[in-house]
Amino acid sequence: MDPSGIGNDCKNEFCIDNLIAARKSLKLSLEKSKTLGLALEKAGPRLEEINQRLPSLEAAVRPIRADKDALVAVGGHINRAVGPAAAVLKVFDAVHGLEKSLLSDPRNDLPGYLSVLKRLEEALKFLGDNCGLAIQWLEDIIEYLEDNRVADGRYLLNMKTSLKGLRELQNDGERVHLDGGLLDAALDKLENEFRRLLMEHSVPLPMSSPPLGEQACIAPSPLPVTVIQKLQAILGRLIANNRLEKCIAIYVEVRSSNVRASLKALDLDYLEISVSEFNDMQSIEGYIGQWRKHLEFAVKHLFEAEFKLCNDVFERIGLDVWMGCFAKIAAQAGILAFLQFGKTITESKKEPIKLLKLLDIFASLNKLRLDFNRLFGGAACIEIQNLTRDLIKRVIDGAAEIFWEIFVQVELQRQSPPPQDGSIPKLVSSITDYCNKLLGDDYRPILTQVLVIHQSWKHKKFQEMILVNEVSKIIKAVDLNLDTWMKAYGDTTLSCLFAMNCHWHLYKDLKGTKVGELMGDSWLKEHEQYKEYYSAVFFRESWAKLPVHLSREGLIMFSGGRASARDLVKKRLKTFNEAFDEMYRKQSGWVIPERDLREKTCELIVQTVLPVYRSYMQTYGPLVEQDASSSKYAKYTVQGLEQMLLSLFLLRRERYGSFKGRPTGSKIDNGVDLRRTASAVA
Repeated sequence: MDPSGIGNDCKNEFCIDNLIAARKSLKLSLEKSKTLGLALEKAGPRLEEINQRLPSLEAAVRPIRADKDALVAVGGHINRAVGPAAAVLKVFDAVHGLEKSLLSDPRNDLPGYLSVLKRLEEALKFLGDNCGLAIQWLEDIIEYLEDNRVADGRYLLNMKTSLKGLRELQNDGERVHLDGGLLDAALDKLENEFRRLLMEHSVPLPMSSPPLGEQACIAPSPLPVTVIQKLQAILGRLIANNRLEKCIAIYVEVRSSNVRASLKALDLDYLEISVSEFNDMQSIEGYIGQWRKHLEFAVKHLFEAEFKLCNDVFERIGLDVWMGCFAKIAAQAGILAFLQFGKTITESKKEPIKLLKLLDIFASLNKLRLDFNRLFGGAACIEIQNLTRDLIKRVIDGAAEIFWEIFVQVELQRQSPPPQDGSIPKLVSSITDYCNKLLGDDYRPILTQVLVIHQSWKHKKFQEMILVNEVSKIIKAVDLNLDTWMKAYGDTTLSCLFAMNCHWHLYKDLKGTKVGELMGDSWLKEHEQYKEYYSAVFFRESWAKLPVHLSREGLIMFSGGRASARDLVKKRLKTFNEAFDEMYRKQSGWVIPERDLREKTCELIVQTVLPVYRSYMQTYGPLVEQDASSSKYAKYTVQGLEQMLLSLFLLRRERYGSFKGRPTGSKIDNGVDLRRTASAVA
């Protein structure tokens, strides 16, 4: 064998072994690389996780790298910050522990409820006072950690954001953020309890006790003491939480409604009557009487009780508060309507009777003056004071104006015609009765006081005799009117009848009266004498002339002259009948209003005419009674004639005017009543 060949074979085998070995090595390397790739693939997320945890780990180990002194001091800062914060959290938890009690009904245990509420207020005050302190301490520790690089920046940023939100909640002042609205809910329940207590114990005052018109007495407080104490306790808590105005609004609403309910029973619709609805003063005279009684009742009983109750309930708060509360109740309950009605009366047309009504109003206001000053004298009642002063001024001015115009208006009516029936002019009877009232015990002191005040406003000194002097002037003016009206008659007999009527009226109706005392006995006696004088003239000029027609002259009763006597009797009876018929026709339309004077006058006429007629008919009646035409001459029986004479001068249903007010203004008119007659003074 060739050695070179053997050597080559060996060499080839060696190369193959090397290749196989290299292949195995390469395969092993590939497997390791694959294994390593898989391992690296699995390690990627872990590396990312580690990367994310590195900052926190760095922050955790940062204090180890921080300055030793800073690390030592941080503990104290943390303790000081955590202490207040922990206390706040503890109180905050306690607040929520009160929720169940405060959401219950206060009426079940009002003292306990108020006690729990006070604990809530104290807790909220603590939170309000200490939340800021806790926040300040937390802000300080964050600032310290930041300055000394002891904590992580992102952690500090989150803390700053949270503290900023807390600081904003604290600065807006809303307690609801501290208690979740629990305090407001509890206060709302207290307000409802305040209203309930008032409504359950506010009962309208019964109108049957005391009766209107009797002496009014001061009314007691209309609420029990225990209820007032509960109201005061509730007020204390509500006022502490700035809810006084709401309490006052509730109180005014309930109590003013209660007073209105009491007044409703009095039927006060007339208070709403306007000036245009007044026909005349007589149409509202009854309303004024009601107004006086109702106003006194309202002031003495209703408003007096409310005044006292306001003081009882709100006395601990202060005078201004409870006076203001009462002022609102009085205004809303109806005192303004009473004053407005009085003002409406002053705005109505001026009539003499209105003077008496104005004096009635003044008397009522003057009687209640001390009550008004006490009840409505505070600054809170300024509107009531102004309306009252305005009403008093209007009453005084109106009364004085009407009083001073009476004399002028009496003079003006002198130009008007007298009554056509000879009766007493309405002016005469009205003005005398009117003046008696002015001088009477009821009105004289009031009118005097009104005139004193009115004169003082004009800076004039009041004269003591001014009232009686003015009334005397008015009565004397009436006397002059009578003289003028007497001369206005074309018939002397009617003029005498008119004078007889008027002078008798002045004598009889004024004797023993205030006006009679003022004018004196001689004045009264003078009118009595005038009445006698004109009565005599009246008879002489009228009925005394009738018997003359029944003369017996020329009547000789013998057989030859019977026919002549009959003719003469017929003639004289015819003349008598004609004169009687004419006189009766004319005077049957005349009137003597005074019954005693009328009866006396008729009796005198009967005594003047009837005996002569009876005797004449008894003697000569048979001469004409046998005649076929006897009814033409023996026209009246004695009884028939007597009845006719006794029926003279009776009152007629028609009325002739009145002493009324001028419709168009402030003057009293001339008394014309166009519905009755054109006579202004009848």
